[in-house]
Amino acid sequence: MNQSTNTKSTNVRWSICVLLFFATTINYLDRQVLSLTWKDYLQPEFHWDNTDYGNITALFSIFYAVSMMFAGKFIDWMDTKKGFLWAIFIWSIGAVLHAFCGIATSGILTGNWFVGFEGAKESIATVNNVSLVISTSVTLFIFARLVLAIGEAGNFPAAIKTTAEYFPKKDRAFATSIFNAGATVGALAAPVSIPFIAKAYGWEMAFIIIGALGFVWMGFWIFYYKKPHQNRKVNQCELDYIQQDHDDQAVNENGEAMGKKFTFRECFKYRQTWAFAFGKFMTDGVWWFYLFWTPAYLSSVYGMDSTESALPLFVLYIITLLAIIGGWLPKYFVDKLGLDPYAGRMRAMLIFAFFPLLALLAQPGGNISYWIPVLIIGVAGAAHQAWSANIFSTVGDMFPKRAIATVTGIGGMAGGIGSFLINKGSGVLFDFSHKNWTTVDGVPLLQKYPQFNTERIPDDFFANLKTSGAVISDGINTGYMIIFSICAVAYLVAWFVMKGLVPKYKVIKD
Repeated sequence: MNQSTNTKSTNVRWSICVLLFFATTINYLDRQVLSLTWKDYLQPEFHWDNTDYGNITALFSIFYAVSMMFAGKFIDWMDTKKGFLWAIFIWSIGAVLHAFCGIATSGILTGNWFVGFEGAKESIATVNNVSLVISTSVTLFIFARLVLAIGEAGNFPAAIKTTAEYFPKKDRAFATSIFNAGATVGALAAPVSIPFIAKAYGWEMAFIIIGALGFVWMGFWIFYYKKPHQNRKVNQCELDYIQQDHDDQAVNENGEAMGKKFTFRECFKYRQTWAFAFGKFMTDGVWWFYLFWTPAYLSSVYGMDSTESALPLFVLYIITLLAIIGGWLPKYFVDKLGLDPYAGRMRAMLIFAFFPLLALLAQPGGNISYWIPVLIIGVAGAAHQAWSANIFSTVGDMFPKRAIATVTGIGGMAGGIGSFLINKGSGVLFDFSHKNWTTVDGVPLLQKYPQFNTERIPDDFFANLKTSGAVISDGINTGYMIIFSICAVAYLVAWFVMKGLVPKYKVIKD
């Protein structure tokens, strides 16, 4: 019961939005630690190649996809407060687990379990079977990513459900774009913090320190979050504003949505679900590719280590903050042009879908300066985040609150499958192009060194070749051009299919 009856509306909903923003920031910081440490620290220690890293990130995506399918139902069942707490607790545990994969690898392969981080490195270095080190360490990191994925899958269903609780439909895209900006800020903070933590204290401490942030957030959520009608800081004026379009939201005395529950099978009967899922399938993988592979891109193509790439990555993610327009533009179309929420959102999404086409120029532009692909990826990332804020909001536009987390989970699963395909495919493509399309002094690598048809290329092979004065044209550049081209057209394909499935605004009542 709200005790305050002030005529001036309170703004508690924006404080809740800030909490969602920080949860999303932590979410993206946790998943970025691996991408910012593997080239400089994990690859030398565990002898990984692009395929190994691609397998880890791809499986994370598929774990995330499957978890998203159930996370939505879990959040609907547990409700927002408890569901969010469980989600961030699990993913924080998973984030910290990564730090102990080296010790576990040492214990499994050498029997030296009770060693510190440095002792684990020394033990692993004594193992002569490189393939065994690779397979063991990759398996352990995959397990840690599994735990991380299970927890992180709950973030967006819980955040979208919270947004639906605290904001009317016309404001949800703007609120979503604000908390979704946490993804950008997390990605922005990562390159200027994680590499330097890893350099000063070891890669293990980077996982531990960043992972611990989730436990801090839990304390704020426990003491601050309540449903709007139960929150004493929300006065009646703000509550009326929040509930202005609750035409589908009859609630019981506890403020819980009444009416039938939506099962997975029932959700799949609606074209709106398929439109949302297809849009996520086509575009989520693009963002995850940029997130997971841009540090490796700067390392492989331009020879930067993680500290050298900190400034370019920082600038890249600063640009993605332009995504805040993603929440304002559909609101403008609705308020000023009189469009319905879905029409306004789809018009904005069509505009955003054209910007990723710039990725077609990323690799050619890199021949002039690495800043050109950095700036282009930043613009493409901003377009994605603007698109993402709106595609999430289409669920709240057309489904009742009791179905939002479930449908969001279905879309997240589809997005995770798309991410699995692009991450797995990228790792395989980059290793294939690196080996099969590279030339040394104008001669194809495998023709000049036929032993690599069956053998793994040593970690320091290309560095030694460059030291000897050989002229190398790396085929991995072509591999990146192929992936950039796929990323460029994905949004337009998604938009036209979504528009075909749901041409007009249609609210689902039951």
